[in-house]
Amino acid sequence: MTEPSAGRGGLQRIPRPPGSRGGAPPPWTELTARQRRFSVGDVRAVVSTLPAPRTPEIPPGARLAAVLVPIFEEAGEARIVLTKRPDTMPSHQGEIAFPGGKLEDGVDADLSATALREAHEEVGLDPGLVDVVAELDSLTTVAGRFVLTPFVGLIDGRPALTADSREVDSVFDVTISDLLDDAVYREERWDIPAAFGPEAGMDRAIHFFELPGETVWGATARILAAFLEHLTARR
Repeated sequence: MTEPSAGRGGLQRIPRPPGSRGGAPPPWTELTARQRRFSVGDVRAVVSTLPAPRTPEIPPGARLAAVLVPIFEEAGEARIVLTKRPDTMPSHQGEIAFPGGKLEDGVDADLSATALREAHEEVGLDPGLVDVVAELDSLTTVAGRFVLTPFVGLIDGRPALTADSREVDSVFDVTISDLLDDAVYREERWDIPAAFGPEAGMDRAIHFFELPGETVWGATARILAAFLEHLTARR
């Protein structure tokens, strides 16, 4: 484990393996500041052109899960809602995540219903306020425990949100332009041991978004990086 460091990125501990190294520059590095600003209308237009989402092979014993990428507009800019997990959780303590969780058989009609239900339970987001406009590529989490499907949900204006303290330590939002800032995003290359199952491999790209006081990494950063690359590809 690395030692905590203050400032941008906060005090989160990253299990960086020996031999980790710098990665590629941001795919959007050539964009101007204006090109990095998105409205909700811009997001809606881009996701309407996304290719069909890809789903990985489901490892034996893996569970299906879904997250919601909630986006609203304020002052002309699209903002993405994120949560911070409590330090008391059995796994992923203190990590930044999208609202989401496991598919509940007999409760959820499909994975988009899972994402909406979990967002309502975790941060009080009314499902009736959310327009689910896209399903993104699914991914397998570390050690193959879950196959995670992200859904983009657009909201008309800033929603009233309240964190459920059992599952969420805090809820906050950040503009897309902030996430696209060259000082915020970086990539590292890691060699991940075979013990991590489907996520194992040499020279794997690991994504980080270093916000004031917090670092987004892991599955959430993978989802964000792929989504932002889609958004900026047509700029």
